[in-house]
Amino acid sequence: MTRTLLTTSLTIGAITLAAMTFSASATSPVHPSAIDQPMLTSQSYTSKSYKVSADTKMYPKPEAGQVQHILTLPKLDNENDYMVEIEIGQSRMVDCNKHSLNGDLQQLTVKGWGYNYYQVDNITDGPSTMMACFEQVKTEQFLTIRSDLMMKYDSRTAKVFYLPENTQIRYRVWQATSEFDYSK
Repeated sequence: MTRTLLTTSLTIGAITLAAMTFSASATSPVHPSAIDQPMLTSQSYTSKSYKVSADTKMYPKPEAGQVQHILTLPKLDNENDYMVEIEIGQSRMVDCNKHSLNGDLQQLTVKGWGYNYYQVDNITDGPSTMMACFEQVKTEQFLTIRSDLMMKYDSRTAKVFYLPENTQIRYRVWQATSEFDYSK
């Protein structure tokens, strides 16, 4: 996916508005093994299915009604060129209106370790438009909470999330494809 913002020069009397271009792409970079496989690996555990692993033993066990999601990133040569975008939400059947969810994304720290993890305790229906949907056809859509999370790519530690049951994480990796430019 490429997002591009383009503006053009406009001269009004003696005032000139400069042209500006922005381009970034969200990609799934080639896995370090060069095999076509997902860039990230994910695991999820409930309080009943929880298993301790060496990489995540310092994180708390999920409580009843919570699911622990663990994202593991492989080591890359230049991790400074990558970012990970996270969306938290639920799949719902919705009508023609635009819907969203409410939830408070908290960044917490594991005491004694200094590792960060993220937690959403509760997700509720959020605002929506109120158009008349005459055909009443519902479609399944992924609705997100209104908290955008972009984090630096760091393969040294797992990315850990605690979310209510029936909540999912969507993620994608962004890669910088150009060098820095300097202001003039």
